[in-house]
Amino acid sequence: MNTAKHLKDLNLRSLPKKLFRFWIKEFGPAIIIAIVIGTCLDVYFVNKGLYTFPIRPFPEIFKINIAFAFLGLPLLVLMYLWIMKQVTYWGKMGIILFLSLLMPIIERFSELLGFFAHSSEWEHIYSFFGYFLFFFFIYKFYQWTNRRN
Repeated sequence: MNTAKHLKDLNLRSLPKKLFRFWIKEFGPAIIIAIVIGTCLDVYFVNKGLYTFPIRPFPEIFKINIAFAFLGLPLLVLMYLWIMKQVTYWGKMGIILFLSLLMPIIERFSELLGFFAHSSEWEHIYSFFGYFLFFFFIYKFYQWTNRRN
């Protein structure tokens, strides 16, 4: 029996390509700017000697963790933006504040696991303010790129 013909006979709908394109159009620009900003900041701080990534893919080529920059960060930003769409103004402010407070804790946990190391000059309050600005800017950029005229 011809499998392709059998599947056609079932009259199954193909995957919704338009939905996927819509998500790329809606979230893509903000995810790309988040990758660019995150990668540039990582390169800057690593070159300044303020932190390092002891465990990372291709350590002989890259000083930063490119797996996080190109896989982890886009997925996290996608989830962040999707959640931000669902909540009120005060919910958005609460999420930004919560994530900004959570990130230094996650950084500290990553240090304990050996994925991340800060210099003695680093203060985790820098992470709080940096992530606060990052999350705020990414959401504002998302809003700007999805403004309906």
